[in-house]
Amino acid sequence: MSQQTIKQQARRTAREMADKRRREREERERRVVDLAEQVMVAIGQRDAAVAETEKRAGDALRELTEVEGLSLGEAVEWCGETITVREATRLRRLAAPAGSAETEGGPAAEGEPDAAAESGGAGAGSAAR
Repeated sequence: MSQQTIKQQARRTAREMADKRRREREERERRVVDLAEQVMVAIGQRDAAVAETEKRAGDALRELTEVEGLSLGEAVEWCGETITVREATRLRRLAAPAGSAETEGGPAAEGEPDAAAESGGAGAGSAAR
């Protein structure tokens, strides 16, 4: 075999190997992008589901306090204390009608607990109706 033929064959082999490695990198990058997209979609779906369920909980808490006349502390007790008064306050704000003073940082609605009730101080253990 001549020197020129050997060089040509070596160049061809090197190009083929470089092409093969480039294709493998591109395929891997496609897989990584697809997996990252799956993660982002799943997280987005989770966030949407959490937002919806928290709004439903807030709607129910708002009804307990506004329609049924319970204090927020009493509503929390009726919920088996699965949430705190602080969490109930946050959930109620999520369910607040758009433009209300409560969602815009204005004064809290009547019946909202004071700091003593939130921390479990006096009045936090009032009996349910």
